[in-house]
Amino acid sequence: MKALERTCNIDDLRRLAKQRLPRGVYEFVARGTEDEVGLGHNRTVLDSIKIKPRVLTDVSRRDTSTTLLGRGQKLPLIVGPTGAAGLLWYQGEAQLARAAAAAGVPYVLAMSSITPLEDVRAACDGQLWFQLYLSPDQEISDGMIDRARAARFDALVLTVDTVVSPNREYNSRNGFSVPVTVNRRNIFDFVLHPRWTLGVIGRYLANGGMPRFENYPQGMRNSVAGRQKQRWAPVKRDESADWRAVAQVRKRWSGPLIVKGIGCVEDALAAAQAGADAIIVSNHGGRNVDSAVSPAQLLPQVVAAVAGRCPVWVDSGFVRGSDVFKALALGAEAVLLGRATLYGLAAGGEAGGLRSLTFFKEELDRCMAFAGTPDLAAINAHCLQDFGLVYR
Repeated sequence: MKALERTCNIDDLRRLAKQRLPRGVYEFVARGTEDEVGLGHNRTVLDSIKIKPRVLTDVSRRDTSTTLLGRGQKLPLIVGPTGAAGLLWYQGEAQLARAAAAAGVPYVLAMSSITPLEDVRAACDGQLWFQLYLSPDQEISDGMIDRARAARFDALVLTVDTVVSPNREYNSRNGFSVPVTVNRRNIFDFVLHPRWTLGVIGRYLANGGMPRFENYPQGMRNSVAGRQKQRWAPVKRDESADWRAVAQVRKRWSGPLIVKGIGCVEDALAAAQAGADAIIVSNHGGRNVDSAVSPAQLLPQVVAAVAGRCPVWVDSGFVRGSDVFKALALGAEAVLLGRATLYGLAAGGEAGGLRSLTFFKEELDRCMAFAGTPDLAAINAHCLQDFGLVYR
């Protein structure tokens, strides 16, 4: 863990993750879709937003705490749903959930995770939320909702922006499509990364076999690897779903319901009208529609349109505490983290996940001091220089 202790930021964790992971696994996490225009655009927009330094303001008692969905927490952060967590570290979902709990923020378990949701709940006493994709079979969606309720998950995150499989060509080249195809290239890559091969896949094999999608219905809990795709039955996405589906989920799930994947003002208004307790402005980290607008660029328009009817959160491309500060200044109540915490997990399990969140806390706190904002309530559009540039 000495290498982990020497890291100073998320990019250091990313480099450690790249060293430890086979190429196909790393690229599944780090890359975008098609020509990766969206991946770069997310970063360009965040970099273009400038923070206005303020001096001679009392910032001796800074407070990064906030309240989300009526519950207090230490940071305006949420660890977002990432299906690859269990392939980066043995039982990675439970490791990352514990890291989130230690940092005082919620963890969203991906529907396609490898560790069963009941095991994640048993391993973590913090806030746990469950991600749901809509299935064309209503019984499958209902069963997952009921299972999350029985496992005492605190909120449901309905992800609506991945109605078909994205065009991530590098996954096909690496044999990392679903199911993962074992070929000469990735076998050689596994041999070159023995710590990952033995510490992750080896431990799964020693404790029950190849990892499976344990949160899928009983007949669909297939191994992540396979040779014949026709024998592999994934949970399909509902291509016919409309906003009435949100009402159906709302009827079955009594807890907080968050709609994730909002990419335009019209859908933000529709989600608020459908009864969402919060919405997440997102372009899926640049992994779905390559030409989609950056969430940071869209954020002020969504916040203005929703006008307080429900909280607005955001994700995609956040790697610094200053990025989080910018999102809060643009009107977001919280930021979801994806790749950033996965890099920490891949670099050092629970300790690495917690280190990634610690970087965000320290950087946000430092940024608040320089901007003259002692608490999150003081962060607003006036903290940004040339605010109008965000809309261009």
